[in-house]
Amino acid sequence: MPERLDELAPADWWRPRFSHPRVGAVMTARSGGVSQPPFDAFNLRDGLGDDPVAVAANRALLQEIVGRPTRLLSQVHGVAVHLLESMAEPPATPPVADAVVTASSAVACEIQVADCLPVLFAHVGGRAVGAAHAGWRGLAGGVLEATLAHVRALADASAGDIECWLGPCIGPTRFEVGADVLLAFGASPEQPGACFRPARPGKWLADLPALARQRLAAAGVQQMAGNSGAPDWCTLGHPQRCFSYRHAPRTGRMAALVWLR
Repeated sequence: MPERLDELAPADWWRPRFSHPRVGAVMTARSGGVSQPPFDAFNLRDGLGDDPVAVAANRALLQEIVGRPTRLLSQVHGVAVHLLESMAEPPATPPVADAVVTASSAVACEIQVADCLPVLFAHVGGRAVGAAHAGWRGLAGGVLEATLAHVRALADASAGDIECWLGPCIGPTRFEVGADVLLAFGASPEQPGACFRPARPGKWLADLPALARQRLAAAGVQQMAGNSGAPDWCTLGHPQRCFSYRHAPRTGRMAALVWLR
């Protein structure tokens, strides 16, 4: 199926670039769909209060843009990784997982976010791809390391042969957390480390993309692009472009996708 990303996708969607021409990727923004407020306009998740007909129309357009079907996950802030196979029938209910990988060109990996960090993975030789949903719980639990291991296994490759792209998420000047989050990452109020800054008594500002980069680097990933932690990447700071749960809990979901041509 031909890909129509440049023709159909709105200009403010993100277009991750990977080194191998076989790898395609995109991340949606709020624009381009038919959902009405507060889900305007390109909400991709049903069951949030949006009109199911509008969600179905948005999902149909997404599939047309990426040129292949995707499979929804039931995301629970965990570390499970789902393998997409080209000939597998869609399950009756979405699998419970927070990451997805494939070596097939017949399907696209999709994860959804509205403040959490999306991370896309691709083998430099174009043999496998993956996508992970990394909120702080999944990140601390090892969802990125689990996804990396699955992509490496599919591609029969080392960690140094895997590229990662970090998408927009709640930024390091807006993500206020408690001591439980510090402890989950092996830090403490007395020694918070470089990824946490004091905000007010009992609260710290967490740098989610920096934590992700730190963990990916420790796992052997050398090539990372995308979210630098700069204000332009903050979902909470750009509610007109991004769905943000912290801005408005009744909101839609964006999707980050990666596939093999």
